[in-house]
Amino acid sequence: MSHALHPAQINALNSQARLPFLAGIAVRFAVAVTKWDTRRRTRKHLGALDPYLLKDIGLDHISAQAEASKPFWQD
Repeated sequence: MSHALHPAQINALNSQARLPFLAGIAVRFAVAVTKWDTRRRTRKHLGALDPYLLKDIGLDHISAQAEASKPFWQD
């Protein structure tokens, strides 16, 4: 079960005005951790895809492995 927030929820949290200082920091931290977790999971799955599935999404093996090998904090 994933505890990650959906993009709409992240946008709603980011758009909150007048949050107390520490609450704003906490929200930004939660958003960053959620993005990092999503990147980590999707890159892990991308690295495990079969060649025919990579072809279906328009990627070659080299491009997929290059993306999958990036650290979670990199865009």
